[in-house]
Amino acid sequence: MRILIVGGSGFLGAELVRQSARAGEVVAATWLTRPGTAAGVEWLPLDVRDRTAVVGLIGAFSPDVVINAAYRQPDWATTAMGAAHVAVAASGKGARLVHVSSDAVFSGKAITYAEDRVPDPVSPYGAAKAAAEAAVQAIDPTAVVVRTSLIIGDGGSSHEDFVHALAAGGTHGVLFTDDVRCPVHVRDLAAALLELANSDRAGVHHVAGADAVSRYELGCLIARRDGLDPARLPSGRRADTDLPGPFDVRLDCALTQRRLRTRLRGAREFVAAP
Repeated sequence: MRILIVGGSGFLGAELVRQSARAGEVVAATWLTRPGTAAGVEWLPLDVRDRTAVVGLIGAFSPDVVINAAYRQPDWATTAMGAAHVAVAASGKGARLVHVSSDAVFSGKAITYAEDRVPDPVSPYGAAKAAAEAAVQAIDPTAVVVRTSLIIGDGGSSHEDFVHALAAGGTHGVLFTDDVRCPVHVRDLAAALLELANSDRAGVHHVAGADAVSRYELGCLIARRDGLDPARLPSGRRADTDLPGPFDVRLDCALTQRRLRTRLRGAREFVAAP
């Protein structure tokens, strides 16, 4: 099978590349600022804001599956328009499309969100992600749209790097006690995305971790795992800031989990002290 990972040099993209290549697939991956390092992969420069370039690249590689993991939080053109460009190009080649979305499409007013809830974003990033979902589903009704949450690994994610910087006193900021999500391990998320790519599923699927934890609790878990002092992590409330975005969003993944072989672990399990 020929798989194209759009945004393959990012944290999630790199794991998708690794798992796809290990499975023996023919893999190409796109990059914007720097190529990835995985061997045996065709690394292709691409700016998803350029519709002509997207159509040309997908047409030339002729993938069976396209997984779009590209985004830039402050950039509507990348997050929303770029997703539409990828959907148009993938659909035009008859490729199976899996689009990665976010829990940021929700306001948090309902706290727990099933897959059939209508997006009600309260941040520019959430609005861009919601627009991307709508475009993808309108262009290709057979596509899979996967909403996920904070993506964590065994080091290397942006949240883990931030926790380390806070613990070392190398940066300013706090970890919010009232900002709750369902963090997912990058390996679990990548495996689930590839499972869905190889299924006949369509529409929206929720793929996040089993535990709802605050950013502060998650930071303390990471600190203990990595031998850092959790007492060095400053805490605060998002309610005391003017940052846009939801407070408490918990994705209900029960329906999708029943259809997956991959078990979606919770943060209290996968971020465990050695």
